[in-house]
Amino acid sequence: MAKKAKNFKKSKTGLYVSLATTAFGVVSVAKQAKLARNDHDMLRLIDSAVSAAAIATGLAILYRELKRLGDDDVLLG
Repeated sequence: MAKKAKNFKKSKTGLYVSLATTAFGVVSVAKQAKLARNDHDMLRLIDSAVSAAAIATGLAILYRELKRLGDDDVLLG
């Protein structure tokens, strides 16, 4: 059972779950940016921009891994 859970992150399903959870982080970053703009808090605005960049990078890495898994699949081409 532990071996299945360990390999889950490297499976297509695991990557899709990781993409979805990372994408949900966009919602909290957007709320944080909106609050920062309303409060004119430059430090919070910078923090939300850095967080957004981290989310974008994470999504790009997960997408690349998904493409690599797809390259191994004969049916996906």
